[in-house]
Amino acid sequence: MLPKIRVSLRPLVHNINLPTVLKTAILPGDSAERLFIATQAGEILYQADGGWRTLLNIGPRIIRLGANGRGYDERGLLGLAFHPEFYYNGLFYLHYSVAGTQGPGALSKSFKPNPCDPKSLNLKWTNREVRYDHIDTVEEWILQANAGPQKRRTLLNLRRPFYNHNGVNSLNFSPENGKLVLTTGDGGSGYDPFNLSQNNMEIAGKIIEIDISKPSFVSNPPAVTLFHELPVPIQETLTVIAKGVRNISGLSYQWSYDRWIKYIGNVGQDLVESIYAFVAYKPIPVTQLIQASLRKTSPAAEGLINFGWRGWEGDFPTSTITNCSINPSLEQKTIAYYEETVKISGQRLRPLSCYYHQDPRPDKFGGTALTGVQPYMGNSIPELRGSVVFIDLARKQRTPAPSTGVLAYTRMFPDCKCQDFSVIETDYSFGSQTAYYVSLGTNMDQSRLFLGVYGSRKVTDWNQGTVLEIVP
Repeated sequence: MLPKIRVSLRPLVHNINLPTVLKTAILPGDSAERLFIATQAGEILYQADGGWRTLLNIGPRIIRLGANGRGYDERGLLGLAFHPEFYYNGLFYLHYSVAGTQGPGALSKSFKPNPCDPKSLNLKWTNREVRYDHIDTVEEWILQANAGPQKRRTLLNLRRPFYNHNGVNSLNFSPENGKLVLTTGDGGSGYDPFNLSQNNMEIAGKIIEIDISKPSFVSNPPAVTLFHELPVPIQETLTVIAKGVRNISGLSYQWSYDRWIKYIGNVGQDLVESIYAFVAYKPIPVTQLIQASLRKTSPAAEGLINFGWRGWEGDFPTSTITNCSINPSLEQKTIAYYEETVKISGQRLRPLSCYYHQDPRPDKFGGTALTGVQPYMGNSIPELRGSVVFIDLARKQRTPAPSTGVLAYTRMFPDCKCQDFSVIETDYSFGSQTAYYVSLGTNMDQSRLFLGVYGSRKVTDWNQGTVLEIVP
């Protein structure tokens, strides 16, 4: 059993928009490592002289959030990554949803699979150039001494079927090979209607490495959904690490025993939230995946990490939930995609740790959505050193008290079995204010942890954000 840990939360900034990325960097010509905050609305803020400055505001480039009267939104500025040589070259990278690209969406109504209706299990995304929700872009920018930040090039333009499951904290650099890593959610809706996450040709539902050292020779890439639609020079910059992603908050790395351990947190559908860890992997060049697809062979994809979605939700077969006809107070869980569950069962990576949407155990909690996973390698909280810290958006409650997120941790052990987790207690009170835990970040050597909190589920409720540091 993991020991109980108690920490404090120290506020760093209040009244900002929803913080999607929290990470540190050293500005060119500077000597201090500073915290940078990217907000969903498009601002990038950083600590300076005891206050906060704006590095860049791409708000006009961001799609109109909360459109169609929907205050909740999962689009916006989703990823920020600093080049490993940022101090010398000023390069950084953005992932965001582009203004003026709003479409009608891939489906006209909500989706739920019905095992008694095979059509619902085999939907196809048709008319993609018309039936989509928006376009996401991944761009390279440069911070120039006298001119400020300037866009240099576009790496990818991705057409997305729905407004949700676009990922968050979606860009990070791999310390293993220096490549830019992009995490893409399954495209949204629920239950992955088109099974994009398991299709090797779909860009959605994957973890992708981008070799930014290779020139793409394409100034304005087309908006695509499939790898083979990309121009060949762009295909040649991409490799795929993993598939079976539902929606994740980036890829985190931890140096341990002369190896890099990779962590992701996959958001669940209705039952469970899951944290995965892996060390060895075999990235597959996109050109190789395309050739295998043309030959209708599969060996090229055998080395991909597979998180199991949509056949598996963590360690459970993906299930639909309905009220029992005999007793409406009870729930009936039905395997949604039985054949896919069986097919993927021997291929999928088992989770490092899971927590559940319903959990009666007194020392656990009922979760909502896993919104951040970060290793902690610091010494200021010694009992937490070497652990994997994670957050959930909001603890499920039986009382009408304001919603509050959850801070917890687990650990990687040599037996590779699914590990227990423990809630990290805090002494900070948000009073009567709602406090959704929306992002988790760390500094460059993972010795500090930062927590992003928002006071509303609606991104259109502006300036409800607070960023705090997790301290002893």
